[in-house]
Amino acid sequence: MLILLPPSEGKTPAVDGPAVDWESLSFPELNPSRAKVLEALGTVSAHEDALALLGVGASLRDDVARNTRLHSEPAAPAHQVYSGVLYDALGFKSMTAAQRRRATESVLVISALWGAIAYGDRVPAYRLSMGTALPDVGRLATFWKAHLPGALAARAEGQLLVDCRSSTYAAAWTPPPSQTVSVNVFTEANGKRTVVSHFAKHTRGELARHLVTRRGKAPETPAGLLKVAREAWKAELVEGTPRKAHALNIILNPTS
Repeated sequence: MLILLPPSEGKTPAVDGPAVDWESLSFPELNPSRAKVLEALGTVSAHEDALALLGVGASLRDDVARNTRLHSEPAAPAHQVYSGVLYDALGFKSMTAAQRRRATESVLVISALWGAIAYGDRVPAYRLSMGTALPDVGRLATFWKAHLPGALAARAEGQLLVDCRSSTYAAAWTPPPSQTVSVNVFTEANGKRTVVSHFAKHTRGELARHLVTRRGKAPETPAGLLKVAREAWKAELVEGTPRKAHALNIILNPTS
């Protein structure tokens, strides 16, 4: 089983320590592409209109400035750098040692800067969205869509892929539909369903935590994932097609 996550918008910078070791990152064949994105990001981040070019507000000026020195910034494991609603719900810090090992083996983060990294890979904090376009790179989702399939094919082979990414990050890699289950979250009241956003992040984080902390074997099929999800939520499975992934719909009570 692999759990595909988006990065968090907010990131917690490492206080000290060595810079990123490119050769230690998972999928080192992506390093030339990573270097190209990092160079373009550094150039844009040094521009006088960097905030506008990256689509961020003035409160993130320090984050954008950090983008210009990512080669030397301290790095930390992804599970420390990524923060926010989904990652708070995943709660890596409160896991046991065995659960942490399972999480680092199971979680992949699809990243605008790194393409794809494992949960234990050491990276610096950065500011970049998959929806951004960079000079000589173009829109990042399109750029990575050309590079990720080859790099991730071997890792994904034979695995159930639990896709907890947002649509922006899902656009960067389309895994094999037959073995992929996208996770949707709804509220339901008086027979009417409503798509949720904030609680979707939280619930996807809770699902990821449930998958890596529960006792027993990890699910290997979409039906197995449905059974596991129903241990904690009201859920249903929408069967996929040869071109479309399966969908796990988690339905929350509006007061959840």
